[in-house]
Amino acid sequence: MLETEGGGPARGYAIQVIAELDTAVLRAVRTRGATPAGVRAATALSHLGEHALGWLALGTAGALTAPDADRRRAWQRATASVLLAHAGNVAVKRVARRPRPVLADLPALVRTPSRLSFPSAHAASTTAAAVAFAPLAPRVPWPAVAGAMCLSRVVLGVHYPTDVLAGAALGATVGRVVGRSRPPLV
Repeated sequence: MLETEGGGPARGYAIQVIAELDTAVLRAVRTRGATPAGVRAATALSHLGEHALGWLALGTAGALTAPDADRRRAWQRATASVLLAHAGNVAVKRVARRPRPVLADLPALVRTPSRLSFPSAHAASTTAAAVAFAPLAPRVPWPAVAGAMCLSRVVLGVHYPTDVLAGAALGATVGRVVGRSRPPLV
């Protein structure tokens, strides 16, 4: 019998199926996608995205070198969206308390500042940057940048795919609402 009121067995079964799929995708990416060059690139992205510092530095540089006050304010809003996405992600992570993946035969390839996994702060801050910085630096392939960062977290074995998807959704929302709160400049 499937119970649906209050969750019950049906909810538990759905969560179990998602968790098994999450682990299967993680394992597939780790075994098929973790080439030496891919791991080097993923590690470099990991350092760039740690605590959103790379994106905050880029946004600050954009604001400091902006040619006029409107462009400066746009860079400031965009950079604020990165900071807010990161902070919001940390808050959700502390409530969700999902532990990072542990695959005994495929250990994580980088160290992490916490043992919490859901959602991915790297995915959140990078996607916020991609959405909010896009009108300010339109020649940068922002979707590819965000996609590479998201994939890197799974390649390195520090996040489940659903952690990355949730982080990206959070970042996209904050980037759109905060970073693009005024019409694009280009």
